[in-house]
Amino acid sequence: MGRDMSRTRTAYWKGIWAGMPFLVMAVPFGVLFGVVATDAGFDILQSFAISVIVVAGASQFSAVQVLSDGAPWYIAVATGLAVNMRMAMYSASLAPHLGKAATWHRIVLSYFMIDQTYGVSILEFDRKPEASVSEKLAYFFGTATLIFPVWYASTLLGVIAGSAIPPEYALDFAVPIMFIALVAPSLRSLPHLVAAVVSVIVSLALVWMPYNLWLMVAAVAAMIAGAEVERQMGARK
Repeated sequence: MGRDMSRTRTAYWKGIWAGMPFLVMAVPFGVLFGVVATDAGFDILQSFAISVIVVAGASQFSAVQVLSDGAPWYIAVATGLAVNMRMAMYSASLAPHLGKAATWHRIVLSYFMIDQTYGVSILEFDRKPEASVSEKLAYFFGTATLIFPVWYASTLLGVIAGSAIPPEYALDFAVPIMFIALVAPSLRSLPHLVAAVVSVIVSLALVWMPYNLWLMVAAVAAMIAGAEVERQMGARK
């Protein structure tokens, strides 16, 4: 029992350490969202609540942008859901590792599952599939320990002081850098590469669509393409 607890603690601290590099991007990303939400007409409470409840930077930006463009609320919701459809794929890939965890663990885990915590954790789980469920849970929650408070605080900072941040600081640099850091290590198979290429091509081809609807179309097309390639590869085997 003592050895198991020691391994779990070690996994937790390893998770904290693995998640620390993303703090560099979480700060400007959170501040930028606070600024964008305020500029779109949301008050302090609304902007902060979105970050605490939704906790999904990409879909938050998309939904707020769509609303600021004058789209109806249901288009904004659909856009946010489309961007976050990747979470369903994240859940499926985590199931073999954490599917046997207690129900309440999985419920809490679903709240803390974001691109950063998933991306770092799945790489670790694939490297160490023999680790126990407790160790994997500890590692996952470790990755979220610092990122989430920093995300909340950064959003609040952006809401309160956003108007005072000089435009030349270009905080939006954090968005592409963060996703490059997350996506690049996962492009290790043909289905992943096909999904990435399809998403780029469809996005560029449909960028003219109103209310950023190209996001939804590109996300669905990429998932279908990646799944089909994976199915064909499985059939050949």
